[in-house]
Amino acid sequence: MTKQSYIEAVKKLNIWAHAYYVLDDPIASDEEYDKLYLQAKEFEEKNPNEVLHNSPTRRVGGEVLEGFTKAKHKSQMWSMDDVFNFEELVAWVKRVEKVEKDPIFYCEPKFDGASLNLIYENGKLLRAITRGDGEEGEDVTKAAYTIRSIPLEIEYKDSIEIRGEVVIRVDDFEEINKDRLAKGEIVFANPRNAAAGSLRQLDTSITASRKLFFYPWGIGENTLSHQFLSQKMEFVYALGFMKPPSFMQSQNIEDVEQLYKKLANSKEKIPMMMDGMVVKIDRILAQEELGYTVKSPRWMVAYKFPASEKITKVLSVELQVGRTGVVTPVANVKPVDIEGVRVERATLHNFDEIKRKDIRVGDYVILIRSGDVIPKITKVLTNRREGELEEIKRPTSCPVCNEELLDEGILIKCQNLNCSARVVRAMIHFASRKCMDIEGLGQRVVLQLFNEGKIAQIEDIYRLKKEDLEGLEGFKDKKIQNLLNAIEASKNSSLDRFINALGIEHIGEVAAKKLAFAFGKEFLNAKEEELLEIEGFAGVMAQSVLEFNRVNFEKVKNLLGILNLEVNEQKTLKDSFFANKSVVITGSMSKSRDEIKKTLEEHGARVNSSVSKKSDLVIYGENAGSKLSKALEFGIETMDEKKMWVLLDEAKS
Repeated sequence: MTKQSYIEAVKKLNIWAHAYYVLDDPIASDEEYDKLYLQAKEFEEKNPNEVLHNSPTRRVGGEVLEGFTKAKHKSQMWSMDDVFNFEELVAWVKRVEKVEKDPIFYCEPKFDGASLNLIYENGKLLRAITRGDGEEGEDVTKAAYTIRSIPLEIEYKDSIEIRGEVVIRVDDFEEINKDRLAKGEIVFANPRNAAAGSLRQLDTSITASRKLFFYPWGIGENTLSHQFLSQKMEFVYALGFMKPPSFMQSQNIEDVEQLYKKLANSKEKIPMMMDGMVVKIDRILAQEELGYTVKSPRWMVAYKFPASEKITKVLSVELQVGRTGVVTPVANVKPVDIEGVRVERATLHNFDEIKRKDIRVGDYVILIRSGDVIPKITKVLTNRREGELEEIKRPTSCPVCNEELLDEGILIKCQNLNCSARVVRAMIHFASRKCMDIEGLGQRVVLQLFNEGKIAQIEDIYRLKKEDLEGLEGFKDKKIQNLLNAIEASKNSSLDRFINALGIEHIGEVAAKKLAFAFGKEFLNAKEEELLEIEGFAGVMAQSVLEFNRVNFEKVKNLLGILNLEVNEQKTLKDSFFANKSVVITGSMSKSRDEIKKTLEEHGARVNSSVSKKSDLVIYGENAGSKLSKALEFGIETMDEKKMWVLLDEAKS
């Protein structure tokens, strides 16, 4: 076989495989495929430097990984809010209609599997990342290569993130469990767990042996110019990805309900586990205008199928403190079996929800499980109460460190920097690039040093010595010196970066600058009335700062004594064109976004990430996309990067 005939063979094999695995319409026999495959493989063995990126031999697996590394998504992967009936769907539509009159809906099945983000650069699959926390997940690229419905190469050269669900068919799931039983292994609880477990196999030959499928449901970072999500998805399908069994575009909410009922009635016939339908607003500009909550887009919901219900009893309530300090109540319930899963715990969401439902320890409750990791309590059976049951009280002190809690109603949070439940996250945030920028002190290193007992609180970072790091895994002389140099350099950071690094609830980069400008290092002694005088500081921000200062006064004071922070005075550039303007940056610029943002803020601008009708100016670079289109639609002033630099130079003179 010559190189040219090898190239043609790979092309033909991929066409045959696409017809078989994606279109479910074979155009070649197994014998034909196997014969050509072996010829291509023989050529590759003789010419290892000529192996094509999209060769089907790369899908076999066989590589055994030492572990999974973390990788960041180019853009946030969001969760979805749920609705469980038509009334809740209508209520969501009414909220949408406040922004988008006569919305167009785009609907598709919601498969229950493992979310995956595929990053393509220059037409090649560069990386596959699990959802993780939405910002960062695990790199499972080698495993993704083995999934035949994921193209290794696409006819599109720009950078693009294609998101979707890795699923396994129910009959394949049953075969896997039979095999595991025969080997004396623990069986998977459901197809979703089997899909996720298969994707995270360190031995990629095991992943290859499982019949996994990838169904795309969305796009992350991209430069596509389509005005509607449905158009973007059609473009994705045309690149060689699988289409869902049903999808629809409509302006009629009744059509949405009919498709929901059709899918619910046919879910037993569809080979993959399906737990609902996703309803999205189709127009891209409307999506951007609707925006996002902390965890989910306002322009889409998961319309869930009726879930399995069971009655059980609340035995106790446990308080959990998350990595960010948020205190969440969880109910321990009398164990029940729901769809083959033993359920012993249920989320209570927050204390406002407990009060609204009047949940008490000892109550009999109705539990539902609809694909959630922790099931939900939907109803309290008050008619079954025997005697007076004690109400569940809101905590005032942290269950882990016993310090005062910040209580904002729905949110209850521990802000103690040294609380063992959140100290690792606090140190990671403190050292991050937009905070103290301690290069080399990322998540993995912080965890390693914490687990080795080298650091237990932020202050310990500045006590690290060479002898503390010598002998630790991965630490050579150069790495040790680089880290110590970075720690030393961070002592000369600016005060606003330091305040941002403390992770005070509601206080980000902009608010940190305002605090630093208003009080300098005396921000620890700020009074409520003084805080409220700062432009843009609402009551919740002031209360958060006051509570943080009460809990952490001595810790922060000690840190200020260690550091040599630069206290910048607020620049008064009243003549600057950008002063007091709400500015959005879009497109590729000659300098980094962070650098341009910093410069604009120094000239009095408020830099935001999204365009709204309240925006004053959109500055655009090359390949500007929907934000520029939206600005033009709203009649917002725009300027190119070149003019921005001219105006900035004029402000200096």
